Amino acid sequence: MSKRIPRAESQARTRERLLAAAAELFAERGVNGTSVEQIAERAGYTRGAFYGNFAGKPELVAALLNERTQHEYAELRAIADGPDPAAALRDWHRRRTADESAWLTLRLELLLYAVREQGPVRDSVRSRERFARDAHAAGLRHQAGAKAPDDLDQLALIVHALEDGLLIQRALDPDAVPAEAVVDAYLRITRAWLE
Repeated sequence: MSKRIPRAESQARTRERLLAAAAELFAERGVNGTSVEQIAERAGYTRGAFYGNFAGKPELVAALLNERTQHEYAELRAIADGPDPAAALRDWHRRRTADESAWLTLRLELLLYAVREQGPVRDSVRSRERFARDAHAAGLRHQAGAKAPDDLDQLALIVHALEDGLLIQRALDPDAVPAEAVVDAYLRITRAWLE
């Protein structure tokens, strides 16, 4: 006799599978090229299961970005609190670069969708980007300690934009842009800015 899964756990699994299916389809076909029915089918559910978890694609887009942001933030917090943050950050970027092309494709698609759609989706993406910049600023404050300059928010914006640009360049030309390019640029800029 199989053990019955609690409703909350079952709903969480359904939501996870829908998010994973949407991420795959959005990367393959784009947000506008993917229907709710295709997402539900890829996840192995019905349209009703989709709407039982999300009001529509805009809410799902926001959930995908939020999930990824929270996951990365938790990983980076652990790195910042570790014994050798610079070495750990290099290792993290090496691992991240291994699957970065798929995530970058999805992220760019979600950003384009947010720019086109405006409204709540754009607000959610804007919040996600602010959260990422704030996380960079917090890491920089932690790194600088008492020597932290007043303009760390500007440095966080530059670091965040540089990271995006380098990841795009790496996706387009991985032979010319090494996996550690983001970390190297980050360390050079922050050292110069914080010294």
